[in-house]
Amino acid sequence: MNKEYRTDLASELDLRERSGIGESSEEYGKVTVNTVEIITEEASKRLCKPRGKYITIDIGKIWHASDSDFENAAKVISDKLTLLAEELCGEIPGSVLIAGLGNRRITADALGDETVGLITATRHLRTKSERLFGLLGGREISAVIPGVLGQTGIESAEVIHGVCKEIKPSLVIAIDSLCARSTDRLATTVQLGSSGISPGSGIGNHRRSIDRETLGIPVIAFGVPTVVDSSTLVLDALERAGIDEPDDKLIEVLEKGRSFFVTPKETDTIVRELSRLAARALTLTFGGL
Repeated sequence: MNKEYRTDLASELDLRERSGIGESSEEYGKVTVNTVEIITEEASKRLCKPRGKYITIDIGKIWHASDSDFENAAKVISDKLTLLAEELCGEIPGSVLIAGLGNRRITADALGDETVGLITATRHLRTKSERLFGLLGGREISAVIPGVLGQTGIESAEVIHGVCKEIKPSLVIAIDSLCARSTDRLATTVQLGSSGISPGSGIGNHRRSIDRETLGIPVIAFGVPTVVDSSTLVLDALERAGIDEPDDKLIEVLEKGRSFFVTPKETDTIVRELSRLAARALTLTFGGL
């Protein structure tokens, strides 16, 4: 049976066909980094994923980590974020817009909002005091929380496009919650992507893409999987039990349950710590307080 798993993670795609794809793996203490690069348009169509580089950083259960492990994870994320920013912009950009995507009223979808709340914006300080801005030693950091279409009546991409048109940043970092195929990936993986992001795509709720094509500047997607599709969860469990061909009746039941998503019971604690990790990695990369 051809099972369709919902996932935002490039590392969970079927990569058995190697044509047009590059892969590498690295170890940094307890942190593992896997990079998948979709090089050709043919590979992009085959995988239903935009061309670009996708860096998957396995951080483990960061909400149980020691201070040193937390800092090491933040440093690894920062190093890879720096690498992507330099590749896309030619250097570490002087002006960065951090966009916190998602719905703050849904805990599992509040990663972007929570992270932005921990970021120190510095762009306004330059206009007030060049000396103070220089002492901070960072870049111009701006932040925006565009909300969701159902609350604002405005697409996140439209809000971010308007902000970019006004303040003209060199790079956008779009932070969002993702959907995983495996429960092992829930809240234990950070994905950095060079091709932007389509909010809600992992749960079948496609919104307008936030990428270089729509904004006119590079976009790095910073995501963490916080939910898994309930049907995918069952299929994955059956596969682990050695049952590769569920009967038609079970498939019918699972298809009808596609609107349900599962998240860890301690999601509030998890999202809080992941937001703290994301904010720390961004501060290490672009400076600020």
